[in-house]
Amino acid sequence: MGAYDVTNPSTLDVIVIGAGPTGLACGIELARAGYDYLVLEKGALVNSLLHFPANMVYFTTPELLEIGGLPLVSPHEKPTRVEALKYYRKVAEACALSVHTYERVLSVRKEGETFVIETEVARTEERRLYRSRAVIVATGYYDNPKLMGVPGEERAKVSHYYTESHPFIGREVMVVGAANSAAEAALDLFRGGARVTLVHRGTEPSRHLKYWVGPDLANRIKAGEIRARFETEVVEIGRDGVVVRHAPTGALETVPNDFVFALTGYRADGAFLRSMGIDLDPRTEKPALDPETLESNVPGLHVAGVAIAGLENHNVFIENGRFHGKQIVRALQRTRPPSGAGAKDSGEKYRPAPHWEGGSR
Repeated sequence: MGAYDVTNPSTLDVIVIGAGPTGLACGIELARAGYDYLVLEKGALVNSLLHFPANMVYFTTPELLEIGGLPLVSPHEKPTRVEALKYYRKVAEACALSVHTYERVLSVRKEGETFVIETEVARTEERRLYRSRAVIVATGYYDNPKLMGVPGEERAKVSHYYTESHPFIGREVMVVGAANSAAEAALDLFRGGARVTLVHRGTEPSRHLKYWVGPDLANRIKAGEIRARFETEVVEIGRDGVVVRHAPTGALETVPNDFVFALTGYRADGAFLRSMGIDLDPRTEKPALDPETLESNVPGLHVAGVAIAGLENHNVFIENGRFHGKQIVRALQRTRPPSGAGAKDSGEKYRPAPHWEGGSR
């Protein structure tokens, strides 16, 4: 969207890292408050949603995904991934948000009262430097899968993301995990013609499965259409099979296999937060934050969205993370009011469509 002149890096008011729903909501609040800001995103707009399963249906209602007071109109009770992608794209355009996509933040360091942000543009590998009086980290967690840490996990046939069933017709596919992502993937693969084995270290699937997914999965397992191995963990992933261990007995089994979807969850990028000087709780990996302002132990450095949750990311969703921008902007207005270089029409609900910057985060 609106390009920032890196040849003359005057100090911005705020840089937002991450253009997911929370990062976009922060950008909306900053624009409305008159801040001179920029949102940097290493992938596409709402990049994590882009990599959700193609036919995914949200568990929530449309209004709970809305940001900036702009309605998400859907003919369905539960919106789909495609509808959400279109909605957030239209919101970014309607609000003329200043966003650079495909521009990865490499480092954030503080120099005196300002931050220096180094980035790399994906298309050109160009390095850029920005200066900002404040930074909001809204990076989410979907880019950081929880690894199993077993031999063979690096094989090309292993993925921590599920898209669709068509490529796997007639193949032996293992799904590791039994929360919503894993359960829905197992069902979709079964209906797409794959031979599915579900492996889960718990005694049963997650109690938090979507109400239409739980009974469906239970029935498919009962009918033998999906082979389930509960109280079982993966030991090694081989070329033609996966070795699993049944925890109560210690018995090993080699399951024939062509592909593995290790859908064991995701975690915030703790190393990235630590690199900026943010303290993390050693047990939960939650960043040290003021609960009212969401400011970290580094003055001027705020954290928003699921990045605040550490390992307990099941407590933060779009539904509540979308309000973090309001919290942070209220705090910034007290401590770092706008410099005066920001949008003068900040009270307007809609703005002209922006100019997207090609090949940038």
